[in-house]
This record gives sequence, structure tokens and C-alpha cells, in this order.
Amino acid sequence: MAEGFGRYHYKENKNFCYFSRGSLIETKSWLKKAKTRNLISADLFQDLFQKLETIHIKLNAYIKFIGKLSNQND
Repeated sequence: MAEGFGRYHYKENKNFCYFSRGSLIETKSWLKKAKTRNLISADLFQDLFQKLETIHIKLNAYIKFIGKLSNQND
């Protein structure tokens, strides 16, 4: 996300946010695997997964927001 924020065009920034969202989803997947393999406790899993969910919701809102800005500047 930080790399995308430094871009001058909204569409480029949006692309980097899509990459960030993909990484976030991948992290959720690895977190689930860690729980399944008993590498982390259920409490830690819940705490981390909830934080990832919050970030996911905010990232989606940001992508929607910059999409509107991009459409205004076209």
C-alpha cells in the first residue's frame, strides 16, 4: 500500500491496493493453516484474524474511495 500511495495516478494506486488485498487474503490463509496445525492458540488466531478482517474492510473501503476519485478525474 505504501508503494501505491506514492504514485501520481489513482489507477496505479488502486492496482497496488489490489496487490495488498491479495497479500492480506494470503495471510488469512496461512493464519488458518497455522491454527489447523496447532502452531498458534485459538485465542491468538481469533485476535489476529479479527485484526485482518478490520484491515480487509478498511482496505476495500479505500479501494472504493480511490475508484471514485479516479472516475472524477477521467
